[in-house]
Amino acid sequence: MADIKTIDDENFAGKKVLVRVDFNAPVDADGNVTDDTRIRAALPTINKLVGDGARVILTSHRGRPAGEGFEESFSLGPIARRLQELLGRDIVLSRELIGPAAQEVVDALEDGDVLLLENIRFDKREKKNDPEFARALADLADAYVNDAFGTAHRAHASTAGVADFLPSYAGYLMEREVATLTGMLDEPRRPFVAILGGSKVSDKIKVIDALLEKADTLIIGGGMCFTFLAAQGKSVGTSLMEADWVERAGAMMKKAADRGVALLLPVDVVCADAFANDANLATVSVDEIPDDMMGLDIGPETAELYAEAIGMAKSVFWNGPMGVFEMPSFEAGTRAVAEAVAANEEADTIIGGGDSVAAVNQFDLADKMTFISTGGGASMELVQGEALPGVEALR
Repeated sequence: MADIKTIDDENFAGKKVLVRVDFNAPVDADGNVTDDTRIRAALPTINKLVGDGARVILTSHRGRPAGEGFEESFSLGPIARRLQELLGRDIVLSRELIGPAAQEVVDALEDGDVLLLENIRFDKREKKNDPEFARALADLADAYVNDAFGTAHRAHASTAGVADFLPSYAGYLMEREVATLTGMLDEPRRPFVAILGGSKVSDKIKVIDALLEKADTLIIGGGMCFTFLAAQGKSVGTSLMEADWVERAGAMMKKAADRGVALLLPVDVVCADAFANDANLATVSVDEIPDDMMGLDIGPETAELYAEAIGMAKSVFWNGPMGVFEMPSFEAGTRAVAEAVAANEEADTIIGGGDSVAAVNQFDLADKMTFISTGGGASMELVQGEALPGVEALR
């Protein structure tokens, strides 16, 4: 980040500052934000700008609207209400994103005021990174700040394009995310244990490949473990398994062995006869998975094995659950890993976004982690060595 200006490099007094944040937070049927983690993560940057006396113009997406105009179900109204509570100040919500009507709302701001534009994806030109749309956004402001690490892997108008037209800066969250994740990969304290879960090998193959260059131990859980087990010649019943990726999984195991990386796979699993919390269950060795059952969690022996490896680490990176933790019948493996990571107070522990964040929150362990990333996809792309458009645009 040495070649990127941050908001500490500038005093924004009296300036109109367009800030891309990631307020893509879940909202219940009553219009209440059920997890405000991402909103809270942006507060330090917003407070810095407000403290400078800037006129703050926030922009974010939420969900996947059609891009044909306002949709109530994807409105940022609930976000604005929660942000107002957290900041303790009035938040102006603008239906208009660009143009004279939006400019009129911006011009009415006073120093220290905060404006939130409606869902930026209500205009389909956002995702297309349309240069005219980016220019129109830029026309609202004097400076641009990107604090939305969770969308930094997207080359959209508000995450990348607008930086072509304004002096641009990284917010505190963006700065910390990039510095923490790249620092961990460049110079981890060892032993470095990486934990990967989730459903598919195909989704994580580049991450696996990258971590095999860095880690001392790589722990595999979740649905993708069954593709690795199949590569060992084991029968996995009706478990999720990508037949086209079995050979590649075998190659990854060979790479681990060649590099002296301990690649840990489950030794037992919790199986069910249906994908349901009330299904019939059986905990079996990975050599004895019934033909008519599917594995939906790692077993207790595996959890103990994984916890032992985690307990010896000095650096831990975790992305992806060990099983279908959303169902109580299959949460034990993910809980055991979360508790093991939390218990290792000597290690730098980084949760790499996505379902892993949901898991540590569900088990009330978030405050035990060194760092929790707000970006699942962005953190994965950074880990696998890919340039993030939202970061590159700031250079």
